[in-house]
Amino acid sequence: MSEQPKIAEELKKMEYEPLLPVEKKLIGWSIGLGVVLLGILVWISYTFFPSGQ
Repeated sequence: MSEQPKIAEELKKMEYEPLLPVEKKLIGWSIGLGVVLLGILVWISYTFFPSGQ
């Protein structure tokens, strides 16, 4: 029975690779889109489903 390598050991062996500019742009667009869509969802919920206090 061979022992499986541990994930932590494999991660320590990997070299650091900085993010590419296109990856940074993709992350920025994804976060921005998520924030905008969350804002739209909140606006829709307050507009069409008001709480009847």
